Amino acid sequence: MKGTLDRFSWSKCFTRVAAAVIGAMVLNAASADVGEVKLARQFGIHYLPLVVMEHEQLVEKQAKEAGLGNLKVTWAQLSGGASVNDALLSGAIDFSAGGVGPLIQIWDKSKGISDVKGVAAVSDVPMTLTTRNPNVKKLEDFTGSDRIALPAVKVSMQAVTLQMAAAKIWGDSNYEKLDKLTVSMRHPDGLAAMLSGQGEITAHFTAAPYDFMELQDRNIRKVLDSYEVYGGPATLIVLYATQKFHDQNPKVYGVVLRALETATEMINKDKRRAAEIYLAVTKEKTTLDDMVKMLNDPKINFTPTPSRTLPVAQFMQRTGRIKNQPASWKDLFFPAIHNRPGS
Repeated sequence: MKGTLDRFSWSKCFTRVAAAVIGAMVLNAASADVGEVKLARQFGIHYLPLVVMEHEQLVEKQAKEAGLGNLKVTWAQLSGGASVNDALLSGAIDFSAGGVGPLIQIWDKSKGISDVKGVAAVSDVPMTLTTRNPNVKKLEDFTGSDRIALPAVKVSMQAVTLQMAAAKIWGDSNYEKLDKLTVSMRHPDGLAAMLSGQGEITAHFTAAPYDFMELQDRNIRKVLDSYEVYGGPATLIVLYATQKFHDQNPKVYGVVLRALETATEMINKDKRRAAEIYLAVTKEKTTLDDMVKMLNDPKINFTPTPSRTLPVAQFMQRTGRIKNQPASWKDLFFPAIHNRPGS
């Protein structure tokens, strides 16, 4: 009888230990961070922190400090809010960088599914609407013969800002009044079209360095900038990811956020070095001194703290662009930056 009980106790003990071991293995497997992280950025100095992250291998360095070893980091360069959002939802990339408008759209679209949210802001940079049409002095002067180049029709931050500007003039019911004039085009291509003076493009809604370069041409002038639409400085670019990646890869997520914060600190500490890095990576045709001048423009600010994101979401919900309205800017972002004085 005693032997039978001993065997029974041993069997129960073995079963419990085995279950514990298997459970730990399953838990560890489920919480194991990925060995490769894929990020995407777009064109312009408003993506400068991401350019610095790539050039200085800041994600890799932070990964080693976090004990993740040799984390593989892959970068892609895309154009337009639609393309980066599609890449994120398909799993082709883990972190997207785009305008506040595209973030709000994907936040709304993915709610209850993949639950995309912002990681942090990347930059506050004014977008400038330029024109080479001598008859256009203000937004109301555009006619059916004009064509406005911007990164993505209807979904890019430039497109959303143009809609907000139209709504201020003609009312919310006419917020799409100028959409029929817009054309999807990469910023470098829009710049080339404006400087050439050829083709259908008569205006370009863009940002640094492209607006700076265009305005050096005596035939091109500013119509408005986004800060006029928002009533002050506002976040242009944000980094965002899915809830699944955030939850399943907490160490890698933290590494990317710290790398972004480090890049921001490096830029604000040494603008000239940041300009050198940008030109080395992008090969864009502007001088180092001109790039430094752009970075020293008081309207341009690199910070992880979101600014004036909620009013954009409120406009988009009010005009039917999204179904869900965030109660606070914090609803749009993961908790790691909720302690910042965002808006």
